[in-house]
Amino acid sequence: MAKTKQFKTESKKLLELMINSIYTHKEIFLRELISNASDAIDKRHYKALTNSELITDYEIFIDIDSDNRTLTITDNGVGLTEEELVNNLGTIARSGSKEFKEGLENSDLEIIGQFGVGFYSSFMVSDKVVVETRSVDSELGFKWTSEGTESYTISETQMEKPGTKITLHIRDNNDETEENFDEYLQEHAIKELVTKYSDYVRYPIKMDVTKYDAPTKEDEQAISYKELATLNSMIPLWKKNKREIEEVEYNDFYKRKFNDYTDPLKVIHTKVEGLLEYTSLLFIPKKAPFDLYSEKFEKGLQLYSKGVFIMDKNKELLPDYFRFVRGLVDSSDLSLNISREMLQKDVQLKKISSAIEGKIRSDLEKMLKNDRETYNEFFQTYGINLKYGTYDGYGKNKEKLQDLIMFKTSKNDGFVTFQEYVENIKEDQKYIFYATGKNKESILLSPQMDLIKKHDFEVLLFTDDIDEFMINILQKYGELEFKSVNQGDLGLLDETEKEEVEQLEKANKNLLKQIKKALKDKVKDVKLSTRLTDSPVCIVSGEGVSLEMEKVLKSMPTSQDVKADKILEINPNHELFKMLEKVQETNASKVDTYAELLYNQALLIEGIQLEDPVKFSNLMIELMIESNK
Repeated sequence: MAKTKQFKTESKKLLELMINSIYTHKEIFLRELISNASDAIDKRHYKALTNSELITDYEIFIDIDSDNRTLTITDNGVGLTEEELVNNLGTIARSGSKEFKEGLENSDLEIIGQFGVGFYSSFMVSDKVVVETRSVDSELGFKWTSEGTESYTISETQMEKPGTKITLHIRDNNDETEENFDEYLQEHAIKELVTKYSDYVRYPIKMDVTKYDAPTKEDEQAISYKELATLNSMIPLWKKNKREIEEVEYNDFYKRKFNDYTDPLKVIHTKVEGLLEYTSLLFIPKKAPFDLYSEKFEKGLQLYSKGVFIMDKNKELLPDYFRFVRGLVDSSDLSLNISREMLQKDVQLKKISSAIEGKIRSDLEKMLKNDRETYNEFFQTYGINLKYGTYDGYGKNKEKLQDLIMFKTSKNDGFVTFQEYVENIKEDQKYIFYATGKNKESILLSPQMDLIKKHDFEVLLFTDDIDEFMINILQKYGELEFKSVNQGDLGLLDETEKEEVEQLEKANKNLLKQIKKALKDKVKDVKLSTRLTDSPVCIVSGEGVSLEMEKVLKSMPTSQDVKADKILEINPNHELFKMLEKVQETNASKVDTYAELLYNQALLIEGIQLEDPVKFSNLMIELMIESNK
């Protein structure tokens, strides 16, 4: 005879909360029921250690009856007694699995259930749930029935074997809310949900799936039939011993899991035990995702708890500068919220994140040292991420990342680290020199390189927009400061040479003053150059914002009117300067025209857009006509 009982809490109100508020995705119900089934089998397996009669072929079975709109999940686990039915299903938020584990001494049994609410997620998609169960400790089975309101009924039932069978009476579609429940009666949808959430549950999840025989001459249409199939992989690759995993297995797993068609550049497989326990399987893709630098790209690692999928992209587990890393983390130490859909902010998560960041960095350092060819390939693809990481947050990570940064140089077509640069530095060199530009060719041709070439110093080539911003954060490497060949005094002249330039500037003070006056506010200063040896003129910047920074900042969508202090430098040893000295004495008004020409010429060399190209062209034509009179 069926007995009707009330839920042991403020039933209706709390049950409605459980069904409608805790879970954001209705599809989660299947994960919860399969996890419960897995826990039930875990308990039976544990009992079987001391009672061999309980040993069986453990499995979870799913059955779809679309005609009657039912979905059934059956397991041959430990089952429930009548008392356990009342206590565990009749009391919301009471976890029988948690109590079972707490009753064991020194057990490392991994049971998924924590909160005792997962079962009630079934009411999100069902208007009636029937649980038929028989405990391994009883010959009698019981049926629990509820429509998810104030009460439930319990009655005796005959069951041949221990285990639990949960039948969900799937709701009809709701036209008003546009909710579609029919999908939970479709074979392909159930298979997808098992693969997504429960692929690594340790017991086989089976279902009769539809198969087709190809058409024959006798039968023009394909013949369909049902065949029992296992839907899940059961043993996750990341839980296998690393020594037993072939490279091809990692590659196949990565390509299948993350929809890539190329093998990964690097695999990082880690198992951590002790105060912090987790397993991570990380991949560095050989090619960067096409949207890696777009706003739509979402970084993050897949998260599993005891083999059960929790979320797709957890952003907390990766720093931005490693945003290109793909992979997953499986841990039993995470503090999940009650729905297991999200993580609570806790110390364990931060510790795992920190450990993962350290492991990625450590493996990159090993790659740099032991497999330079692969690291060069990595850096060409992802080096800009490391540069941004060094710059970001006012350089909070610069000590971690600076030894992973590389540049091509004026003397080397390959990449060079800061350490390698310093190891090869010349004895009389006071700075780590760098130059900015579009590419190596344009940098080597720039007039600012004149004196550097004369001294045969090696120069780091900055061709990415982020480079100068990053170097301003670093400021120095070891005891050596970074020095731009495009900015400020290079400190390469001896005292005698400095004095000669100073004397020339004093002697030509009026000439330099007139050129500056002619250019008005276009330049901050006009001076004789200490860096030019062959080139007649160049534009450099003062301290602060450089010319390259100005270009980058102006190209940004939210650009502000940021300007570098432009300084026009004239080579005092060039024939052009001697000509200017004569013109200033004989025809001073002509100096203004030459000043305009020299300034625009310097801008063109620097790759800076002319303010008035038509005026510059007309001045050039006038000069050509005049010189041929």
